[in-house]
Amino acid sequence: MTLDDLVAKGLIPAAAKETLAPVAARYAVAVSQTIADLIVKEGDPISRQFLPTETELLTLPEERADPIGDQAHSPVEGIVHRHRDRVLFKPASVCPVYCRFCFRREMLGEATLSPDAMETAFAYIAAHEEIWEVILTGGDPFILSPRRAEEITARLAAIPHVKIARWHTRVPVVDPPRVTDEFVAAIKSSGLTTYVALHANHASEFTAAARAAIAKLIDAGIPMLSQSVLLSGINDDIETLEVLMRTFVANRIKPYYLHHPDLAPGTSHFRVTIAHGQRLMRELRARISGTAMPTYVLDIPGGHAKVPLNSDDVIALENGRHRIRDHAGVWHEY
Repeated sequence: MTLDDLVAKGLIPAAAKETLAPVAARYAVAVSQTIADLIVKEGDPISRQFLPTETELLTLPEERADPIGDQAHSPVEGIVHRHRDRVLFKPASVCPVYCRFCFRREMLGEATLSPDAMETAFAYIAAHEEIWEVILTGGDPFILSPRRAEEITARLAAIPHVKIARWHTRVPVVDPPRVTDEFVAAIKSSGLTTYVALHANHASEFTAAARAAIAKLIDAGIPMLSQSVLLSGINDDIETLEVLMRTFVANRIKPYYLHHPDLAPGTSHFRVTIAHGQRLMRELRARISGTAMPTYVLDIPGGHAKVPLNSDDVIALENGRHRIRDHAGVWHEY
C-alpha cells in the first residue's frame, strides 16, 4: 500500500505525503478496509495503531532492529527455537495490516517461505523430538490460502511428537472476511490440537464481522486466547483495558498475554513505563474476575524470553530502570 492509497481512502491529508515519505520508505504500510472504516479521526486508538506518523523516524539508542532476539535463535529460515519444547514457525512474512508499534514492519521478505525453506523447516521440527508445540506466526499466517494452511496442518500432524499447533493472528479483527469455512477447516486436524491466539488492543476492533469470524473459529471447536500490547494513548488507562478484557471474555476468548512494548525502532511514542503497567494490573485485578486477567509480560531484549512483570523476577531501580531475571536465572538491566 502506498501513501497515495491512504490519501485516496481519506486516511491522511495529501499535504502529509512529503513528510511521511521517509516513513513509508523504511517501514511497510497497509490498512485493510475493515480498519479504514473504524478510523474516526486522527490520533484515535485505531488510527494511532495503523497510520504512519513522523514520530517513527525517531530511533532511540536502546531500540533494536530485532528487539526480542528472534535471529539469534533461528537455526533455519522460518524457525525460531527459543524454548526447548516449542518453536515459532513463520510460513508467511506479510500481514494484511502493519501495526506501527511492531518491529516486524521492517522485516519483510517474500510473502511465503520458498518450497525448499518450508521443507527444511519441517525437517527441523521432525528431527527435534522435544518440540511439542508449534506456534505459527509471521507475518500473519491467516493470510495463507486454505490449501496452503491445510498442507501445513497435515505436515505437522504427521510428526508424532508435535501435539499442539497455535496460530497467532490479527486477521479475525482486521480482515474478518478471510476467516472462511474453508480456512477454519484447513487448520483443524484429528491428529493435532489447534489453538488460535488473537491479537487485539482495543474493544472497538470487535466489529460485528469480527465477532462473527471469532464465533466461526470457536464454534468449530478451536479454543482461542488473547494477546495485546500495552500502548500509550491506545489502551493504557484502566477503563479502556477493563473493557478490552471483558470484550475478549464475552467473545469466549481467554485473556493470555498483555505485552509490555518491545524496543522496536521508532516506537518510543507507544511505550509506557513498567511501573505504570504494574499499577494498571493491580487496578485491573480489583475490577475483574480471574477469567478476564491477562499476564503482563516483557520479552527481555536479546532473546532471553518472557518474564511476568508482576513477579519477584523484576526489581525496580532508579530513573525508571529495572533488573529483570530470565528463566535461566540470569539478571538483565532494562
